Amino acid sequence: MGEDSSYKHYVAGLLSGVSTVIVGHPFDTVKVKLQKHNTEANGFKYRGGFHCTTRILKTEGVRGLYRGATPSFVGMAIESSLVFGIYSQTKQALQGGDLNKKPELRIIIPSAAFAGSIISFVLCPSELVKCRMQIQGTDYVVPAYRKYSGPLNCAFETVKTQGVKGLFRGGVATLSRESIGNAVFFTTYEYLRHSLHLQLKDSSFHHKNKNLVDVGIGIVSGGLGGLAYWSAVLPMDVAKTIIQTTPYKNLSRNPYKILKSIYRRSGIRGCYTGLAPTVLRAFPANAAAIVTYEAASKLLGIVRD
Repeated sequence: MGEDSSYKHYVAGLLSGVSTVIVGHPFDTVKVKLQKHNTEANGFKYRGGFHCTTRILKTEGVRGLYRGATPSFVGMAIESSLVFGIYSQTKQALQGGDLNKKPELRIIIPSAAFAGSIISFVLCPSELVKCRMQIQGTDYVVPAYRKYSGPLNCAFETVKTQGVKGLFRGGVATLSRESIGNAVFFTTYEYLRHSLHLQLKDSSFHHKNKNLVDVGIGIVSGGLGGLAYWSAVLPMDVAKTIIQTTPYKNLSRNPYKILKSIYRRSGIRGCYTGLAPTVLRAFPANAAAIVTYEAASKLLGIVRD
């Protein structure tokens, strides 16, 4: 990978982000609704992820599962482009241009954490709009709620009432989630990818079906990387959702205080609200992201180590 090919990682990352939303957004909608309604002090609203999904489908159809998808497409496309691009460039700089080294924590963790911290500033406004759109709609379980006519209206009204800084509500939680989460994701992904390629490179099946093997490794390493990511940062995501969707201006924006309050009320289970749809989403969405990224990388002529 030379300097002239650096932009290709951003292009491959952008395509990766689009595939992530297509596969994962319905699960994300269910997660956000659970995090919003099932952590409130006045009790649970949904019995679980399946109950929430059936309520959405019965009242709004499949379209309801893709509520808030527009800002999600924009946000994830930009976020994924930046995270893969910045991660690759930072990793290359720390490796001194040697791309044939085996994975090293001292390279992966700072590269991924740095990329995560940068993209959190892009992701925070788009996720705020996405989350506020996702909790709208009517339901037999929660009361009808529709404040915004669309994503642009949501963003405009937020700026109108709270200023530009209102779009960055939940910024600390987003920064924490992305820096920690991406460090966990890329560590899992890089080590699994390297290990699996090492084990399979001399097999006859690999030589005859290299593309198929590469897709399989991408599915496993990407999917398990996604599971590791969300296992590590779901509580921070719960806090972020509450901060971004609450209508109360006096609510603390400190994610750790939010989590402490949830833990006192609901225990560790409350801090992992939305775990089921998150786990169901994490593997296929991140597997799709990595397979798309690696396929795009090949088409763009990126040489992988």
